[in-house]
Amino acid sequence: MNIIVNGQPHEVTKATLADMLSELDFTSPAIATALNGRFVPREDYSETSLSEGDRLEVLAPMQGG
Repeated sequence: MNIIVNGQPHEVTKATLADMLSELDFTSPAIATALNGRFVPREDYSETSLSEGDRLEVLAPMQGG
């Protein structure tokens, strides 16, 4: 299925957010996600289904000062 991740098209084979994040190597526990503009809590990743054309933003905290 084709989805947009951080503005870039991706072909993914996994149907849940948790599985797709793993498939695309987003493995850090310190990330936040928004699916189609709505925040998805980490505890909901395994229950959140993906659909063709979904838009996902994956954000990680930045360090520095």
